[in-house]
Amino acid sequence: LGVDPQTTMKALLNAGVRDFRLVSYWNDGEPAKGQYDFSQLDWQFKLAQQYHAKIILTLGLRQPRWPECHKPKWTANESEIQWQPQLQTYMQQVIERYKSSPSLSSYQIENEFFLKGFGNCDGIPGAEDRQRLISEDNLVKELDPAHQIIIGRSNNTLGWPVGKPQPDSFSISIYQRVWDANATHRYLEYPQPSWLYAFIAGWQRIVDHHDMIIGELQAEAWPPHGRDITKTSLDEQNKSMNASRLKDRIGFGKATGMRQIYLWGAEYWYYREVKLHDPSLMQVAQQEFNH
Repeated sequence: LGVDPQTTMKALLNAGVRDFRLVSYWNDGEPAKGQYDFSQLDWQFKLAQQYHAKIILTLGLRQPRWPECHKPKWTANESEIQWQPQLQTYMQQVIERYKSSPSLSSYQIENEFFLKGFGNCDGIPGAEDRQRLISEDNLVKELDPAHQIIIGRSNNTLGWPVGKPQPDSFSISIYQRVWDANATHRYLEYPQPSWLYAFIAGWQRIVDHHDMIIGELQAEAWPPHGRDITKTSLDEQNKSMNASRLKDRIGFGKATGMRQIYLWGAEYWYYREVKLHDPSLMQVAQQEFNH
């Protein structure tokens, strides 16, 4: 988005945000085999600690934001049997580095692991291999049994996560207004009511005793035709996200009854404020976080 990461995080902290989900992209953290670069996560954890903020740390191959699978170039010609142990070695480095941080609240393993309709993971053997997910879950529990594990559901409302692994809690993503690139080529408003998500979370709690959080509640624009946000006019962005929609989305999230709601788009609010001179989203967020 062309905004400075440290300035952005400070602005969010000053707006009242005290819970973050951060990423540990493999291609950024290990740009060359055996050579680690944790400079970004280091300052993020340090800044969070200064403000007594808490962090969900995402681990694994598939992590939030396109292309979802963040595999280093140096593994391009390797088979799954070759790169999987190296991924777990990297995960171990990440866990050992941050597990003692007072800001760490929990881990998320992978991101919407079995979601095939989104992300660029094609051509990566084993990208959706359940046994790998189980192995990663076992690894995290062995290295750091003190922190809880979250796994994201791979569908908005359908399906039921009955297989292994079974984490401490599940997360669900809620996007209500997106661009339909397949059938209608229009903005699509999902019809699911808030009570349906309340039912899913409640039923899961009753059946298997797992809590559910909203891991991603849409709080940024979804441009048409896969266009980059920075190349989309403000008027077009407003068709999927503006101040009024943001307030409505937060209200929708609260109406589900889920007690933890992570908003997807915090950097976007700051981008609109400093690049497009539109502070309206940041103002709504500040009002909500300070409520």
